[in-house]
Amino acid sequence: MSNDKPVLEDLEIVPNEYNNRDYEVKVSIPEFNCVCPRTGLPDFANIEINYTPKDHIVELKSLKLYIVKFRNMGIFHEHVTNKIFDDFKGACNPKKIEVIGHFHARGGINTSVRASWEE
Repeated sequence: MSNDKPVLEDLEIVPNEYNNRDYEVKVSIPEFNCVCPRTGLPDFANIEINYTPKDHIVELKSLKLYIVKFRNMGIFHEHVTNKIFDDFKGACNPKKIEVIGHFHARGGINTSVRASWEE
C-alpha cells in the first residue's frame, strides 16, 4: 500500500450516461480513518458523500483507493471533510454536492463536519 497523500487526480471519473435527468448518488464510507495531527492517535469516522451528477460520476474503486490514503495522514476533522469535498467536486463537477464527516468520540467529544455546494 502506498503512503502517498490523497490528491484529486486519484479520483477517476466516467461519463454520466443519464445526464438528461437529476438523480442523487449517496456514498457512505463507514470505516474511514486518519490520524490526529496532535496526538498521533487514530481517528475514525463515517464519511457521507451525497451528490447530483452532471456530466461525470466518480468511479467507486478509485474513491476507495483515495480514501485509504488518509489512513496514516495527520489531519484535523474539519480539514478531512473539506479536502474530500474539494477533491470530489474538482474531479466530477457535480450539480450539487454534500460531504459530511461524522467523527467518533474522542475525549468525550463527537464531531460532525458538513461541507456543501449547489449550482
